[in-house]
Amino acid sequence: MMPHAPFPQTCDIVLVGGGHAHALVLRMWGMRPMAGVRLTLINPGPVAPYTGMLPGAVAGHYARNDLMIDLVRLARFAGARVILDRAVGLDPVAQQVRLGSGRVLRYELASIDVGISSDLPSVPGFAEHAVSAKPLGAFAARWEAFVATAPDAARLTVIGAGVGGVELALALAHRLRAAGKAPVVTVLEQGGTVLPGVAPATRRGLVAAMAAAGVQVLTGTTVAAIGARAVTLSDGRTLPSDFTLSVAGARPQDWLADSGLDLHGGFVRVGPTLQASDPHVLAVGDCAHLGFAPRPKAGVFAVREAPVLFHNLRVLAADKGALQRFRPQRDYLKLISLGDQRALADKFGLQGGGAWLWRWKDRIDRRFMEKFGAFPVMAVPALPPEHAAGMQAVMGDKPMCGGCGAKVGAGALQTALAQVPPPVRADVLSGRGDDAAVLMLGGQRQVITTDHLRAFCSDPYLMAQLAAVHALGDIWAMGAAPQAALAQITLPRLSEPLQADMLAEVMAAAGAVFRAAGADVVGGHSAVGDELSLGFTVTGIADAPVAKRGAQAGDAIILTKPLGVGVIMAAEMAMARLADPKGPMLGEVWATAIASMLRPLGPAAAILRGRATAMTDVTGFGLAGHLWEMLADGGLSARLDLATVPVLPGAEALAGQGVASTLMPTNRAALDWQCDLPPGARADLLFDPQTCGGLLATVPAHWVRPVLLELRQAGEVAAMIGTVAAGPARIVAV
Repeated sequence: MMPHAPFPQTCDIVLVGGGHAHALVLRMWGMRPMAGVRLTLINPGPVAPYTGMLPGAVAGHYARNDLMIDLVRLARFAGARVILDRAVGLDPVAQQVRLGSGRVLRYELASIDVGISSDLPSVPGFAEHAVSAKPLGAFAARWEAFVATAPDAARLTVIGAGVGGVELALALAHRLRAAGKAPVVTVLEQGGTVLPGVAPATRRGLVAAMAAAGVQVLTGTTVAAIGARAVTLSDGRTLPSDFTLSVAGARPQDWLADSGLDLHGGFVRVGPTLQASDPHVLAVGDCAHLGFAPRPKAGVFAVREAPVLFHNLRVLAADKGALQRFRPQRDYLKLISLGDQRALADKFGLQGGGAWLWRWKDRIDRRFMEKFGAFPVMAVPALPPEHAAGMQAVMGDKPMCGGCGAKVGAGALQTALAQVPPPVRADVLSGRGDDAAVLMLGGQRQVITTDHLRAFCSDPYLMAQLAAVHALGDIWAMGAAPQAALAQITLPRLSEPLQADMLAEVMAAAGAVFRAAGADVVGGHSAVGDELSLGFTVTGIADAPVAKRGAQAGDAIILTKPLGVGVIMAAEMAMARLADPKGPMLGEVWATAIASMLRPLGPAAAILRGRATAMTDVTGFGLAGHLWEMLADGGLSARLDLATVPVLPGAEALAGQGVASTLMPTNRAALDWQCDLPPGARADLLFDPQTCGGLLATVPAHWVRPVLLELRQAGEVAAMIGTVAAGPARIVAV
């Protein structure tokens, strides 16, 4: 569900990158939103690491989720749309950001917080055999995978002997020693001195810590090539290396060079107001160069820039007020981890160390991450003092879901449809009983269907893709080839430029989905309302349409996509948190669900066509509801094996926490009396409403093995989940 927008949106602010400053700005924006602004966050992944806790995580003192900021939850709290993509270009003249997917986003204001990279693209073999410390997410994943399989006498090479390199070298060594291994860690420095630019007392403390940990240092050397198990140095020496990490320097993102902005060493030069050479572009964090007061790359400056950035974005959006100036401190307290829950402190050349400093650093880091833990949950509007009876029951205790979670329940729908007379035209071959109506036109069978979704995510481009895939589902479920589509679009209230931009995004996204399916978008209708909603009427051609009913006793039941979409979308809307601290975060679960939803049903339908005795797609009534539609009229029953039912990661855990779509109770009430199910979250997911759900097909037993093989070879998450038997009509799950 999109956040309710009572006021027209007139200004696009695009945050490029999920760095620390932008994360804090999003949090502040959620606490104090600004009417009329459409806020967008662009980031390649759904989570972003907090750099301050990385050495502790590498050393094994923190779980992965302890240092990850869930950007999807954060964006929901801020009322921002989140786009999981990578910026690859910026045009200040056209005021556009270009993304890796080919999308182009307009902006009135843009802020860049994309960090830096420590990779070495010019070194042969680096991309294939090494990893850079930044970006941090990829490094953390590679390191955890290595720890699980590391040999007892693992050899590790760290390129770069600055503070970051030494800190990570100590963390690597501690983690492997704690696992009972005897690692050999070597730090390489191209200069003649380890820890260049560090105060003498601090250098002595870190060198002593490395000596105590058995970390070796080689100075005055560079890397010539990197292999799968070795690093070749410029002097010809070869170091055995099972894990090679680069922490050498700070390299800017390549695309900044073509941005047209003034740069310093590849970094965006900004003034005291954090504005770049183009005043509509701001930059913060490591990707920015403070031209007015140069400082080293450090997360502390990004954190302190956030309030200034938040204020100045609002002033520029309102075109009213005075801009604030960022005044970076001359020096800052550096708390450097020593691997074994001790830390060393340095400020103004003064140095100290000990376990108490680690505990102090730990408190600081955890306090920072607590800012992104619990957010206020969006509440249902309170009823007025005087209201009609039954309003509270209808409104429920949480906001209404979007997508198929916002559909009319089965009972109300059946009651209404019972009043509609059956078709009387000879060229209308079937109507309400199937997923799409079948028409006869000039001796050819045409199927026609329509579907409409209330938006559940705030990115109109993504929402249009999902609505198109969903509308095509009924065509594919009938075994038809998509032909043409008409769009029905309701936009939220926007300024005319934003309205034109959103309509263009919707049509481009939907058009690409329909074209890939072999269909054309031939027209439609648009309107303006309180929120985004999208629908499509679609036609298809079918020589022999596959009916929803036609299953036979003895058939196998096949499902081509995992369940759990409804509960995951409800969890994202409620900004829920998964209870397992070691499992995926909500944003990652949401991204996986979106990827599953975007997968079209065309390839699976082509494999099942001619083999399935009956087929439908799993949508608003959930798997149980749609399976019942397939079986009930034929007096058939189904026996399901819950263990074989594919489920999206995190869905069962969320259902176990009590998260549910607003339509799930209605689905269960409509059918519970005809089901024999064990208690538990996995059985609950049989009633979970699916948007862009998979195909549910019954297949004769002799077709099961070849069909599943072809489906899996085509990349489908398909499974045989049960069998059809003769009546009495009932769904039994074990």
